[in-house]
Amino acid sequence: MDAATAWAEAMKFENRANPYPYFDELRATPVAKVSEKTYVVTGYAEAVALAHDPRISSDIGRSPSGLFGEKQAQLQPEEAAQTRDSSMLVSDPPDHDRMRRQFMRHFGPPHTPDLIPGMEAMIADLANELLDKVAARGGTRMDVVDDFSYPIPVSVIFRVLGVPMADEPTFHGWVTDFMQGADVGPERDTDEGRAATAKAASSMVELNSYVHDLVERLSREPAPGLLSAALHDDGPDGPVSKAEAESNAQLLLVAGHDSTVNTISNCVMTLLRNQGSWELVRNNPELIPGTVEEVQRLQGAVQFFPSRWATADIEIGGTRIPAGSAVFLVWAAANRDPRRFAHPDRFDPTRKDNEHLGFGSGIHTCFGGPLARLEINVALEIFLKRVRSPRLVVDPPPYRHNQVFRGPRHLWVDFAAIDDYRH
Repeated sequence: MDAATAWAEAMKFENRANPYPYFDELRATPVAKVSEKTYVVTGYAEAVALAHDPRISSDIGRSPSGLFGEKQAQLQPEEAAQTRDSSMLVSDPPDHDRMRRQFMRHFGPPHTPDLIPGMEAMIADLANELLDKVAARGGTRMDVVDDFSYPIPVSVIFRVLGVPMADEPTFHGWVTDFMQGADVGPERDTDEGRAATAKAASSMVELNSYVHDLVERLSREPAPGLLSAALHDDGPDGPVSKAEAESNAQLLLVAGHDSTVNTISNCVMTLLRNQGSWELVRNNPELIPGTVEEVQRLQGAVQFFPSRWATADIEIGGTRIPAGSAVFLVWAAANRDPRRFAHPDRFDPTRKDNEHLGFGSGIHTCFGGPLARLEINVALEIFLKRVRSPRLVVDPPPYRHNQVFRGPRHLWVDFAAIDDYRH
């Protein structure tokens, strides 16, 4: 199987439950050309090297990936400036570094050291309330995604940013459409794919309008939350601009909950599909942090991100990447590189040497990683403690369409009982 075929197969929705054999095929050439303008990186060492290489740009407005870049490239410079995403994820230094400092001042140490630790009680209360609701409705089946994994991170990120929780159902619809339509695989060129792309674009216009109004309001009327704090910052970089506040609010709203939803679901799924693992970790809760990291390695919630491109010719992994090429760093494949991890396809909650790339690498390492880790660890601990004798109803479960943010659309679990957390 050549590289282009292996990549196309990995991107197909029918292979979403297990794209890893195709990543293995690709890894035979750790940096491989899969189309005229696109190179995919599946080797661990190569992915880390390129994540730290200043010749790799994250400015998505100039990427030739075809997902966003080609349309952008056809615009006049003035139009492109008005329409481009200016969030830190798709920006380069020095703008990236400044934005990250401006937002991090109100998210973590040293300026705001208590925000993340201070969320632990809220997360625990939420997790317990959600399981109480499942217990109260009766029956012995739940959908882990809808009943547990989704409500926790979305409630947390709305609280952190200062977004009204009453708006969450509308937001959920917009993000669902976006995730369905942001397709980088062969299905985007079908009638169904084009319809999904159009619906995603329409929903993103509505989300953009919502976030614009929110930023305008917060710029006039300061309120609790990270977004307002950044808009009224008196730090060395000054306040963030309203345009950058909008782009980064959208980034943090979507990325700040979605990958965490997937990872909580993936933790439950992975423990239940590996015989003996549930009992091992339930009876040894000190293994929970390592389990979370191992699931991040094995079932990456963010498989890759299609924004990066080469600003110069780069020789790496036996391949020459020409300047102007899109470069996809496939974290999910690098995390299973046998040159880096022993028995890479095996789930091992006791794995020690586990410097995975589940949160990325380099200057774009996940901004919210520390908060995500707290949410996943607390949620999993409570789920393990309270849900008695769970088992998967369907394995593999149905997956969401998106190739980048990969996770179950539903995860049905049967259980014997949900124990009272007060005992």
